[in-house]
Amino acid sequence: MPVEKRNPIPVSEAIHRVVSQDIKTEGTHMNIYESEGYILSEDIEATYDIPRFNKSPYDGFAIRSEDSQGASGDNRIAFKVIDHIGAGTVSQKTLGENEAVRIMTGAEIPKGADAVVMLEQTTETDEGFTLRKSFKHLENIALKGEETTTGDIVLKKGQYINAGAVAVLATFGYVDVPVYRKPSVAIIATGSELLDIDAPLEPGKIRNSNGPMIHALCRKEGLEATVYKIQKDDFESSLNVVKQALSEHDIVVTTGGVSVGDFDYLPDIYREIDAEVLFNKVAMRPGSVTTVAVHGNQYLFGLSGNPSACYSGFELFLKPALYHMMGAEKFYPAMVRATLMEDFKKPNPFTRFIRANVKMTGREMTVSPSGFNKSGAVVSIAHSNGMIVLPSGTRGFEKGHQVDVILTASDAFQEELYL
Repeated sequence: MPVEKRNPIPVSEAIHRVVSQDIKTEGTHMNIYESEGYILSEDIEATYDIPRFNKSPYDGFAIRSEDSQGASGDNRIAFKVIDHIGAGTVSQKTLGENEAVRIMTGAEIPKGADAVVMLEQTTETDEGFTLRKSFKHLENIALKGEETTTGDIVLKKGQYINAGAVAVLATFGYVDVPVYRKPSVAIIATGSELLDIDAPLEPGKIRNSNGPMIHALCRKEGLEATVYKIQKDDFESSLNVVKQALSEHDIVVTTGGVSVGDFDYLPDIYREIDAEVLFNKVAMRPGSVTTVAVHGNQYLFGLSGNPSACYSGFELFLKPALYHMMGAEKFYPAMVRATLMEDFKKPNPFTRFIRANVKMTGREMTVSPSGFNKSGAVVSIAHSNGMIVLPSGTRGFEKGHQVDVILTASDAFQEELYL
């Protein structure tokens, strides 16, 4: 079998090729209680004004501002309280001269009132209270429609639905939420050296860690994922399982079998199924042999068999693809700047991605490599919540340098509280 010639492309170009494909899932609807983590497939409009009426933002008293003019420490003005209303109730009284209504936060402003006096600004009397300052027209009043008016776009198509978005949907009565369907994923680990996770170890064999890891990463994104039987280094059986996976899922992920050895069949499988290869080598470490292809409206991701390279491939290429498929307006990896806390002097001919532990030290974001950092390493992945990005062409970095970090974990906590 001839060795395939591969030309590496930059990581940014590889990601761009992935998310430039016209591959999208269709729109559907989810109950609001199941919608978190989905992407909106339609704009969401305000179905009424917020606030729905002029209301009080404080506990206090509703008054006519004109009655407070001239009030001072030497000239306290007295008000008589004629009613008491809480949130959700409406006063039937109309205020007259020097009258007031006791009002709770969120309650509708009664007729005749145009200002609210906070409770702590008053001195209680037998009939009501006195105050020593004047109030302006509409002072301390939340006006009808000042946040949104009917028909305003409050959530945009392509927006990720988080808890705050769920609150907005609930506010405006959206029970069935328009979203894009989440793609399903097939996971196929390849390699005659692999054993099932419950199999006893044998000479020259290793347990399949990539399959469960990719499954966990998919579950983290709320995706339906199926792990297929481990495929030995055999062309026909590997081809058949890839065809089966394509018939059952939107995305097919294979791990292993993407390099240029005698037993790496994926390039031939892509040709056999007439898939278009977007790239088959990326200028990155680890994971340079990452391959991505498309077959109709489906993606095929050929990730490295090395665990760290496989992990990096998911975060850099598969995750943007799945959010692109769901119509998300934002799908590129989230990056921050952090202070490097250890020397990393290895030169970087390709862009290097180092599994890392990102944390807040005081009020500064810091980052350190999370452990043993060769591409086949497994344990360091479990102790990482990000990836340090060291650009190609750099000769190493020292402690104290500022570096870019891709955030990968949603379970990031810190040991101390800094407020």
